[in-house]
This record gives sequence, C-alpha cells and structure tokens, in this order.
Amino acid sequence: MIRFRFELYPLDEVSPWGGDRPTLHWFGLTDGWYWLEAGGQELLRRTRQVHRHPFVDYYLARLWEDVNVLTPTALEPVPEDLQPFIDSHPAQWACDPLEFVAEPGEDQTDGGDADEPDHPVLTAAIWYGEHDLDLGYLRNPPRLRFWRTTRGDRDEITIDWQHEDDGEIGFTADPTVRLSVPTSAYREAVHTLHRDLMNMMGQRIEELERRGGLPGVDLDLVQLRREHDDRRHWLARNLDRSPETDWSAVRRGARQLLVDDQRADAPAS
Repeated sequence: MIRFRFELYPLDEVSPWGGDRPTLHWFGLTDGWYWLEAGGQELLRRTRQVHRHPFVDYYLARLWEDVNVLTPTALEPVPEDLQPFIDSHPAQWACDPLEFVAEPGEDQTDGGDADEPDHPVLTAAIWYGEHDLDLGYLRNPPRLRFWRTTRGDRDEITIDWQHEDDGEIGFTADPTVRLSVPTSAYREAVHTLHRDLMNMMGQRIEELERRGGLPGVDLDLVQLRREHDDRRHWLARNLDRSPETDWSAVRRGARQLLVDDQRADAPAS
C-alpha cells in the first residue's frame, strides 16, 4: 500500500565528515538511499543514475526527521470546505503570499498588508505548505504532499507528487501523480520507517562499540549511544503533538487566495 523504503551503506563505506579531522555522528552514520512505494508507484526513483543506486542518495536521518515533523499535520483531517484549497496549486492562487511579508525597513508592499501581523493569507499559505515533505535539499526537487480526508466510512491520505524533469534531474514517476491510501496504512508506514531505522542504527552502534570506533575517525561512542536512545522516542513525542490550526484564519486566507480562480470558474450571469 505505502512504504518508505531504504538501505544503509555498509559501515566501512560511510564517508566521515570533515577534512583534517574526520568525524562521524548519528546523522552521518545514516548514509544510504531511499524511495517511496505507494499505490504500485515507485516515487523518488531516478531516471539518470548518478550513484550506483537509482534512488535518492542521502542520509536517512533527514527523511526520518522530516516524516516525523510532517506526520501530525498530515494526520489532521482537512475540513471539506478547505479541500479545494489543499487540492489547488499555488499557480492558481489570486496573489502571491509574499506580498503580505514586509521587507526589512518597509511597512507594506504594494497591494498587500505586510504591516498586519499573522495575515490570514500567510496563515493559509503556511498551513498549505506544512503538508509538504521537505525535499529542498535535493537538486530540482519534486513536490510531495500528504493530506487526510474523512468522508463517511472513508479515511484516506492523499499523496500528491509533482515534478518537472529539467534535463538533468528526473524521476521515473509521471510528472503528476495523485493517489490515496488508507490512513491506517500511512500510520503503519511511518511506524515501520521509525522501527526499521532505529533497529538498524542500534545494530550499527553495537558494532561500533565492539570495534571501539573507526580508525582515524573522531567518534564519541558514549554520546552516540545517548543520542540514539533519545531519538528512539522522537516519533512518539511528535505524534503527541497536535497542530494548533486556526481554521478561521485559514478559511479567510484560502478564500482570498482562491477568489480570482473561483470567479473565473463561475458561470456567466
């Protein structure tokens, strides 16, 4: 249904950080590659192979951290009246939310209300953006978004993928992919990612403790174990966090962002 798939490089193939004084830490020890399987699609599989594996080659800690941050928002059901907004694309919006952000030393930008703190347009745009899985560390990153809808006996997470091949960075998935999975399947995928990474890193740390570290690499084994023990609780702490969504502000901002689009779609009188 949906799985965050990954592999870690063998311990002896992990590249230490730094030049003259090589060092490693928990984050750096998660060096590997990953992708997402959902609805029979392989998302994040590359069309041009730079590394020996045709997937995103990066630290698993980054994916894991970002999924942790995303999940409380992704699990918050989107009210029915806001589904046209969450389903929209910023190119459809009537205005640029940055018009409502004051530049340093400026009170207001043309056409906006930059002097008004917490403007509903900004609140709505931020809420919209919080449904993105952060992939900004990649070159020509895709946009991968998750949101929850509940209607009758249907409880689903929508997965929205958008990417434009720039001739250098491309993926095997279609430029636009939209699919839904049961919310329970998404929850299980998040827990599986957490459980599998914690287990593999626990084994990696045990091996390093047996070896006494890595030759020529500055590695604090005591701190490494302490950090691992702390990270094992990160998912539970994130799932205990409830988004404090100001639905009234989101609705006002969404109406303002979509107003021109809605007028264009309205039948002529």
